[in-house]
Amino acid sequence: MASASAPLLDERFGLDRRITLLGPLPLDCGAALAPVQIAYETYGALNADKSNAILICHALTGDQYVASTHPITGKPGWWQRLVGEGKPVDPARDFIICANVIGSCMGSSGPATVNPATGEPWGMDFPVLSIADMVRAQALLLDYLGIPVLSAVIGGSMGGMQAISWPVLYPDRVRAALVIASTARHSAQNIAFHEVGRQAIMADPRWRKGAYYADGDVPASGLAVARMAAHITYLSEAGLTEKFGRRLQDRSGQGASQDCSGSGFGFDADFQIQSYLRHQGISFVDRFDANSYLYITRAMDYFDLAEPYDGVLANAFMGTKTRFCLISFDTDWLYPTAESRRIVHALNAAGAEVSFVELSSPFGHDAFLLDCPEMNRIVDGFLRAGANP
Repeated sequence: MASASAPLLDERFGLDRRITLLGPLPLDCGAALAPVQIAYETYGALNADKSNAILICHALTGDQYVASTHPITGKPGWWQRLVGEGKPVDPARDFIICANVIGSCMGSSGPATVNPATGEPWGMDFPVLSIADMVRAQALLLDYLGIPVLSAVIGGSMGGMQAISWPVLYPDRVRAALVIASTARHSAQNIAFHEVGRQAIMADPRWRKGAYYADGDVPASGLAVARMAAHITYLSEAGLTEKFGRRLQDRSGQGASQDCSGSGFGFDADFQIQSYLRHQGISFVDRFDANSYLYITRAMDYFDLAEPYDGVLANAFMGTKTRFCLISFDTDWLYPTAESRRIVHALNAAGAEVSFVELSSPFGHDAFLLDCPEMNRIVDGFLRAGANP
């Protein structure tokens, strides 16, 4: 007889997997998506009783390459500090799944994929999505993989929105949820920053109402500005001051004269922070689709987990058997600690099992992606506490 740890491996499991499911997938906007393409990565092996599956949900500009080399940038996985051998989410123990959300641009159904009705890319004809739609697509993937129940779902930022939605939408399919640097709803400030980014994209003459796929002349300028504006929200004032301050770029060797015309005053990237943001914008264009940015930011704006429950967040969790752990960071002003506390209070009111910690970090919202031993320790302890004996 096979032991509980015996692997079940077949062609569904491994790296760089892409599947097409017939669907249809009903969407919150009233439309239905069919077929449904999902790109995903898996690490480790599913055990015989299928009890060791962990789903990792990515953030806005993330993807399925959570612990493997990105095929475009060549960079390591975006959460390789948390996921890997000997790390809190360990493929030697866990079967790890990470799927590209629908609406994105790394292989899952989105504006850049082909509309079967026309044979052309969807563009802005792609249906408007919600965070719940993304979760429902992930559930289809789990059905395909033969996984009835998740040992845990983990996510930070927009990934945290998905992670907190899983026990609400599928209360019998999640044993534990770990929500990091996230929220149960998007605030007016969050929506405002996203709107600035969307308007930057749509004001770019090359956007052409989203119909730019045929010639590949993409709205790079607008998308770069959108990324620059968003990236500011991921950082903290203390972190920016420490890293850049008001320091100027090194102009040695440029032959600048001492008169007014050569003094350096102007609109070039004189400050180091300007150069940094411009680099972030330019490099982002190489790996992300402008229309996907529009769709995913809009899905985040619509997110309000309490809305279907008469605005009472606790009602969303009533009767849940899922264990929860929430982590926030003291310098995160995009999703501040108050947002996590709101979720914790709702879980307490619903009688759910929940733990919560606020960590200190100078890095703002991005702290969950950076080296944070204390966060890793908490994640490791939370997952091990729920592991099967």
